[in-house]
Amino acid sequence: MRLAILHGPNLNRLGERDPAKYGVATLDDITRDVDATAARLDVTALHFQSNHEGALTEWVQDRQPAIDGYVVNPAGLASYGYAWLDALFDTGRPFAVVHISQWHAHDGKDRTDVFAAHAAVYLAGAGWRGYSLALDALVHRLREP
Repeated sequence: MRLAILHGPNLNRLGERDPAKYGVATLDDITRDVDATAARLDVTALHFQSNHEGALTEWVQDRQPAIDGYVVNPAGLASYGYAWLDALFDTGRPFAVVHISQWHAHDGKDRTDVFAAHAAVYLAGAGWRGYSLALDALVHRLREP
């Protein structure tokens, strides 16, 4: 089983960007944690990060037949990343959404995540370890009859 772990805008700056909100773990730390979880679950994790919605959309489209499911952190694209969401939806594969923080409560603004209604798994506020938790939950959903 091959699962894609996709990171949206600014997640390349984890560990440097607002540690009070996002913690001190880097994207490399998350990758190592996810890879350890993937090994425990006997699945392969492929990782990709981009600050550009088009690059994320093309990554999904180019690899569609070879991926069984996705763990995505839409980050700043959560409220309006329809092109990326459409690409994920078009795969027919389940996906999990991860947000490191309670993003919907940032700055007291009312935020909507356009990915939420289509997610097989949705996890917000579990910190950087939320990626591995979401991967575990998604793999279990994929393996259930």
